[in-house]
Amino acid sequence: MTKSAKSASAAGSSEAAAASTESARRSPPMKLLVRVVEARGLPAVHVDGSSDPFVKLQLGKRRAKTAVVKRSLAPVWDEEFSFLVGDVAEELVVTVFNEDRYFSNDVLGRVRVPLARAMETDDLSLGTAWYQLQPKSKKSKKKCRGEVCLRISLSTRTHVSEESQGLPQPVSDDLASSSDRSNERKDATLSTTSSFIDLTACASLGRVSHSSFERLTDASIVDQPGRNSLEQAPTDTGAAADNEAMSNPSSVVEVLSRYFFKKADAAAPSVASDTESVDQLPESKVCSEDRETPEKATSSESSLDELLKIMESKDQGSEMPGNLPGGVLVDESYVTTPAELNSLLFSGKSDFWPAVSELQGTSGFQIEPWKLDSSDSFLQRTLTYTKAASKLVKAVKATEEQKYLKAAGNSFAVLSVVSTPDVPCGNCFKVEILYCITPGPQLSSEEQTSHLTISWRVNFVQSTMIKGMIENGAKQGMTEGFAQFSEVLSQKLKVAEPDDANSYKEKILASLHAQKETGWRLIVRFLGNFTFIFSVIIALYVIAHLHLSKPDVMHGLEYFGLDLPDSIGEVVVCAVLILQGQNIVKVIRRFLNAWKQRGSDHGVKAHGDGWLLTVALIEGSGIRAAGSSDLFDLYVVFTCNTKKKTSSIKFQTSDPKWNEVFEFDAMDDPPSRMDIAIYDSSGPSTEIPIGHTEVNFLKNNLSDLTDIWLPLDGKCDQASNPKLHLRIFLNNSRGTEVVMNYLAKMGKEVGKKIHLRSTQTNAAFRKLFMLPPEEFLIDDFTCHLKRKMPLQGRLFFSPRIVGFYSNIFGHKTKFFFLWEDVDDIQVIPPTLSIGSPSLMIILRKDRGAEAKHGAKGTDHHGRLKFHFQSFVSFNDAYRIITAIWKIRAIGPEQKAEAIEKDELKEHQPEEGGSLFTHADVKMSEIFSSVLSVDVDSLMEMFSGGPLEHKVMQKAGCLDYSTTEWELVGCNIQQRQTSYKFDKSLSRYGGEATTTQQKYTLVNRDGWAIEEVMTLQGVLLGDYFSLQLKYHMVNVPSKPNTCSVQVLLGIAWLKSTKQQKKVTKNVISNSSNRLKELFAEVEKELTSRNGAS
Repeated sequence: MTKSAKSASAAGSSEAAAASTESARRSPPMKLLVRVVEARGLPAVHVDGSSDPFVKLQLGKRRAKTAVVKRSLAPVWDEEFSFLVGDVAEELVVTVFNEDRYFSNDVLGRVRVPLARAMETDDLSLGTAWYQLQPKSKKSKKKCRGEVCLRISLSTRTHVSEESQGLPQPVSDDLASSSDRSNERKDATLSTTSSFIDLTACASLGRVSHSSFERLTDASIVDQPGRNSLEQAPTDTGAAADNEAMSNPSSVVEVLSRYFFKKADAAAPSVASDTESVDQLPESKVCSEDRETPEKATSSESSLDELLKIMESKDQGSEMPGNLPGGVLVDESYVTTPAELNSLLFSGKSDFWPAVSELQGTSGFQIEPWKLDSSDSFLQRTLTYTKAASKLVKAVKATEEQKYLKAAGNSFAVLSVVSTPDVPCGNCFKVEILYCITPGPQLSSEEQTSHLTISWRVNFVQSTMIKGMIENGAKQGMTEGFAQFSEVLSQKLKVAEPDDANSYKEKILASLHAQKETGWRLIVRFLGNFTFIFSVIIALYVIAHLHLSKPDVMHGLEYFGLDLPDSIGEVVVCAVLILQGQNIVKVIRRFLNAWKQRGSDHGVKAHGDGWLLTVALIEGSGIRAAGSSDLFDLYVVFTCNTKKKTSSIKFQTSDPKWNEVFEFDAMDDPPSRMDIAIYDSSGPSTEIPIGHTEVNFLKNNLSDLTDIWLPLDGKCDQASNPKLHLRIFLNNSRGTEVVMNYLAKMGKEVGKKIHLRSTQTNAAFRKLFMLPPEEFLIDDFTCHLKRKMPLQGRLFFSPRIVGFYSNIFGHKTKFFFLWEDVDDIQVIPPTLSIGSPSLMIILRKDRGAEAKHGAKGTDHHGRLKFHFQSFVSFNDAYRIITAIWKIRAIGPEQKAEAIEKDELKEHQPEEGGSLFTHADVKMSEIFSSVLSVDVDSLMEMFSGGPLEHKVMQKAGCLDYSTTEWELVGCNIQQRQTSYKFDKSLSRYGGEATTTQQKYTLVNRDGWAIEEVMTLQGVLLGDYFSLQLKYHMVNVPSKPNTCSVQVLLGIAWLKSTKQQKKVTKNVISNSSNRLKELFAEVEKELTSRNGAS
C-alpha cells in the first residue's frame, strides 16, 4: 500500500472516528439508571462517632438525592434513580453528605463516573461495584473517605418523545405481519408504540454512521443482562449493523427519525415503503425490550392467589411497615376477611378500581396483570389512567406502580407510587400511598373483620422551590380522592361497627357477683363466737350474784363506797372480769364500725352525661401486717376528682374478695388520676391507710385498665407482694361533641375562640409525650425554661397536662405534669434583663417527681417550682393557663369564689380597662375633638336608627346592617354590625363585621364603646383585626358640648413583612374616616336642633 493510500485510509478512519464521536455525543434519547445500594467505612462527624449520611447524584443539571440514614457509618439505601441523558460525554457525580440541620451539610466524599465507561461495555452496564470516595479538596489530609456501592447502567427510553409520538402508527400492524412472515419465530413482535421512517431514505448514510448506533441498538435490544439477545448476523460487518438497525425499529429507527428528519410529518410519505423494506430484510430473531421471559409470562397469567402463595413462601417474617408520614387517609374496619378485602382491592378481576375511577371522573383506566420480580420476593403491576381536569390543573395522565411489600397470612401491605409528569414540576415528586390490611376487631357476632389503613406522603426526587405548594395541593387532592374511595368501598363492604364499649363493660360487670353481708350474718360473725357468749354468760352471772347477795360488813381498809376484794380469789376474778370486759368493748366497737359501713357504694348508679368512670374491685392478695401475723379488716376508698367511693369491709383476711362495682358521677373533664387507699377498720387510726396506689390515666391505655393488678405501697408487708385486682372502664357518653364543648367552654374562659388542632398535630403531640388517644392539644407557646441557663422550647397545654419540649442541637428536654398537681401560679414582674412578665408554676408537695429535672428548684415547703419566661404573647399564655387551671385544679369552693370575683369585675368595668379586646394590643389615639352636641344626642350615632345608616352610607359603607343592643352583663350591652366597603374606601372592596359593647363610665357623665372589627376580602385582612375604643364625655363648663376621644389598636394574628406599612395605612385611613363621620354627625344634629 502506498503512502498516499495509507494517508487516505488514515484520513478516512479519523473522519469515521470523528463522525462516531459526534454521533455518540448526539446520542438518542437514553436513560441512565443508578441504584445507590449502600456505603461503608464513612468518616465520623458527630462527637458520638457517627454520621447522618445521604447521597446526592448529579448528571449535568439534573439532581436527585436519597433519604437520610441516622447515626450510621455503613448506611444502606437501596434506592434507584433515573436520569435522561443529554450528552454521553457527561459525568455522573455522586456525593455523600452528612446532614446538618443548622449549618451547611458536610461532604463526606465524592466520586465521578463518566458515562463513556458505560458506553464502552457490551451491555452498557457497569454492574454493581464499589467506588472509592475521594475528598472534596485535594488538600484534605484525611484521604480515606470510605466506599459507596452503585449499580450503573444505560438503556434507551421505552417511551418515545413527543415528536416521535406524532408519527403515524397504524402501519405497525402491517409491519408486524410482514415481520412474522419473514421471521421463523412468530412471537417476536415489534413495539406498537414505535414510529417508522422510510429506511431507503437512509441508504446514503455511510456505514460509519450505522456503526455509531450499533452499541445503542444492542442496548435497546438487551435491556438487562439476563434477557435474550440477537443472534450473530452473517459475515459482513456492515450488513450486520444494518440488520441490527432494521430489526429494532422502536429504538434506532426512532432515533434516526428524530435526528435526521427535523419534522415528524417527514415520516408520513415513507409509510408505504416500510412493508417492502422489511420484507427484504434477512431473517433474524428479534427480542423486544418489553418482551417477557417464559417464567414471567407464566406468572402474569396466574391468579393473584397463586402469586401471593409464591411470595408468602419467600417471606422471612418481615414486619408490617409503619404509616407514611404524610398522614392517614383511611382507618376503617370492614366485615370481611383480610384475603377477601385484598382480593377486592388488588385482584385483576375486581371491579372496584373502575368504580372508583367512574366516581372520580378518571378515564382511560388500564390495569396490567401482576408479575413477580426476578427473585419472586415482590409482586408488582402498573395502572394507567387520565385524571379529570380541575379548576387549577388540566386533565393529566397518571401512572401508578403498585408493589406488594408483605403478603403473609392475614396481613397484606401494598405500596403504590403515583407519577404525574405532565403536571407542573411533575418530574420532581412522586406520591406514595401505603395500603395495610390486617385482621380487625372481634365482633359479638363472631364475624371476621379486616382493618384497612391507608397512609401517604410526597417523595421529592428533585428539589423545587414550590415544595410547600405541591404538598398542600397533594394533601387536598388525596383527602378528596380517598373520601370517594371510602364511599365506594362502604357500598361494596359493610363497615364493621365494634361492640359498644358500654355493652362490653356491662358484659364484664354482669359476671361479677358481690356477696352482700346481711345484718344477721354480721351479728353472727362478730357476736357468735365462744368468747363473746362466755363473756355474756359471766356478765349475767355477776348481775344475778349482785341481785341475790347482801351488803357485807366493811373489813380492813374499806370505807363507805369502796368495796375491796377480801381474798386472793376475788382479786383474780376481778382481773379476769376486767380483761373480759375490754375484749367485749373491743368486739362491740368493731361490730358498730362494721354495722356503720356495711352499706358500701357498690351498685350506686352514676348520673349525668360526660366522662363516666366505672371501677370493679375484684379481689386483693397478700395484704398482711408487716412483722405480725394479725389480719386486717380491710376496705378500699377510691378518690377521683375529689369524689370518693368506699367498698365494704372484709374481715380478718389477707386475700379479700369483693366483686363490687363503683360508678362515679359524670365528669365534664376526663380524669387524670385515681387514688386508691386501703384501710383497716379495726386499726388504731382509720385515717391512715395501710396501703395505697394510684391509676394514672395518661400513662395507661384504657384497654390495659380493663383487667389490671396494682401493687400496694405502705405499711403492709411488701414481702407478700400485696396487690389489688381491678377492672377500670372510662368512656365518654357525649361522643365526639365533648372536645368541641370543652373548647367552647375554654373560649368563654379565655375570651377568644379556640380552634381544634388538626389530626396530624394532635397525633404528633400525643406521640411526643406518649399520651392516650383521647388527649388533644389546646394551645402551645414558645418560651424559655429558666434553670441554671434559659432553655428555649415550646410549652404545650392540653386538658390534663402541661408539657415542655426542647431540642437544641440534638439535646432533648421533655417533661410534663398534671394540672391537678398545680398548687399555685404566680406572675413574676418584668426585670431589666427580661422585658416581659414570667410565670412561676408551683406543684403540690411530693408531686411531679418525673418532671423534677425541669424544675428550677424547690421552695421551703418542698414544692417543685417551674419558671417559664420570654413568652411571645404573655397575656394569651397567662389567660389560657389560668382558665385551664381554674377548670382542672382548684376545688369547688375556690372555683365559686373565682367565679364571683370574675362576675364582680364584669359588672364593674374600669375606665381604662378593656372588656373584651385584646390586652396585648397597644392602643393609640387617632381622633380627638370637642363637638357642639351633648353625649345623649351623640349616642344616636350608635342607636341603629336612620341617623347611623345615613352617616355610614355617606362614609362609603354599603349594605350597612346592625343588630339590637342586648344586655350581656350589668351595665354592659352588646351588638354586631356588618357592611361592605365602597371602592372609594378600598380599591379591593371587601367586607367588615364588628362586635361592639357599650357601658356608662364610672363617676363620669359619658359613655364608652369598645369595638372589634374583622375584615374579609381585603388584602392581608386575615392577618390582623382592628380594635377601637370610643370615650364620649360631656364638658361640664360648656353646656351641650362633649369631648370625643377614639383609640385604635391592631391585633396581629399572623406575622408579615408588610406590618409597618399596613399599620401606617390603617391609622391614616381610620383617622380620616372618623373625622368625616363625626363632622357629618355634628352637622346633622346641629341642623336638626337649629330647625327645632
